[in-house]
Amino acid sequence: MNYILACLLLFSSCGDGGVEDIIDDNENFKIIDGRVVISPIEYYNAIRNPMKGFREYFNPAKDKKRSQYPYPYGTMIKEYMQWDNMEDVASDGVEKVIEYSNHRWEGVEDINMKVIPRAYIIWKEPWLGGMTTNPEDPDDLRGSHWPSDIPGEVYSEDPDTPITGGYFVPTFQDRVKKFVKKLGEAWNNDPRVAYVEMGIIGCWGEQHDPNITTYWLPHTQDYHVANRTWIPGIEKTLGDAFTEAFPNKKVMVRYAYDFKDYEFGIFWDSWAMQQEQVRGYAEMKKLGDRWKMQPIGGEITWNWGNLSKFNSLEEVVADGDTRDLIIDQIRDLHCNHLGGVTWADFSDAEFISNAITIQKAMGYRFIINEFNYPTKIESNSPFSISFEIKNTGSSPFYYNWPVEISLLDPDSREKVWSTQLDDVEISTWMPGNGWDFDENEYTIEAENYLIEEELTIDEDIPDGKYIISIAILDPAGMLPSVRFAAYNYFNGGNHPMGYIGLNQDLDEFEIPITNFDDLQKDTSLKYIIEN
Repeated sequence: MNYILACLLLFSSCGDGGVEDIIDDNENFKIIDGRVVISPIEYYNAIRNPMKGFREYFNPAKDKKRSQYPYPYGTMIKEYMQWDNMEDVASDGVEKVIEYSNHRWEGVEDINMKVIPRAYIIWKEPWLGGMTTNPEDPDDLRGSHWPSDIPGEVYSEDPDTPITGGYFVPTFQDRVKKFVKKLGEAWNNDPRVAYVEMGIIGCWGEQHDPNITTYWLPHTQDYHVANRTWIPGIEKTLGDAFTEAFPNKKVMVRYAYDFKDYEFGIFWDSWAMQQEQVRGYAEMKKLGDRWKMQPIGGEITWNWGNLSKFNSLEEVVADGDTRDLIIDQIRDLHCNHLGGVTWADFSDAEFISNAITIQKAMGYRFIINEFNYPTKIESNSPFSISFEIKNTGSSPFYYNWPVEISLLDPDSREKVWSTQLDDVEISTWMPGNGWDFDENEYTIEAENYLIEEELTIDEDIPDGKYIISIAILDPAGMLPSVRFAAYNYFNGGNHPMGYIGLNQDLDEFEIPITNFDDLQKDTSLKYIIEN
């Protein structure tokens, strides 16, 4: 009911009529010189799409897995992964990492979710109010998770005394290299993994206690002391290890001022926080066009600083000034995803409306400006198609998933023929740039990307009437996954463009809008894990 209300609110600005009136006004479907030219009506609602938007968090020690499909805009879960559960002693093999990952991530492919794993050791230091792990729950995130063959930290109250044990064991950095290599062997080609947060160092793996470098003052005292507030050499150790271990995944680090010799993404956990404008926002701005190749994400945290006046994400985004700042920062920094939504109430109509606005800004949003194809094609004879794409979101899609053109049976909607477009790289479909805070638009408008392809039906399929369709596939199983913001949609992830004749003349080409499905309500999408 809330979803329908949100749609009605969004359509209220489009005139007195419904979607049919919009189509008539736009004259979006034409036949020109034996070719169909369609401009699909943009789907004005937000979209649940892979590897973008609101990112969830799951604590296996206390959060019950929901039996229902994930939140309306959730497609990723941040997973804190305890080091000792993946490697307790140095001799443990990669199989232990894989086994624990399978345990924690069971079934995510069936609901089209991806994970962002972050290996860590300490949930919260004892002197910061940390809690101990529940020995009856092996998945408890709290407490310390040092491997059993690394001695724990010995802390001193003296601010000038180095800490012994833990991060400061002489062999620790060599051990880190070997551990990260195992993580890469387990996760680098795992289709469940969207991005990897580096983590490991500090509370929650947030790399600020101890620090990675001395660029910024420490959290725990007024000045840096080697082997106490920071770990000399760890920046290169981790930078090299993660670069080598994850050539096929995007790696994200906590602070934009660390790892300057590397091209990592960023997870900034204090969006819209005044206290982090210099340390976070300003440092991220210095990265320039890093966002074009690496994801920028993080979370909205309302339990400290100027956001501590709010008690929930619903309250944060209901505040107009704060919501506007969040969206401005999303647009300006080209944010791909944000956490903080896990405990939100999606039965709240006001929150749904605010969530839609934020979800539409985050990540990519692909619009089909035009799709062009011949009214009639012949078997074994080349024919041309073209389509024009625009990304009205804030970030690209960071992997080159294949684009598929297919012919569907007009009655069953089953695929009878398909081909993948070899030369299309969807990761190059960039959004606009140079956000104007006053005008609420990019000063450099997003480019229109024209794709032109020559195809041939070289399979033996019956003559007749078909539907020509476009889809973006998840390489894990080659099933439709990424959706365009278009009303032309069939459940299962295909975007039907119109009717086409194979060795047959047709007298109709436009698919009635009543035949389309609501893409936001489609919960059938999934991907496949090969054993």
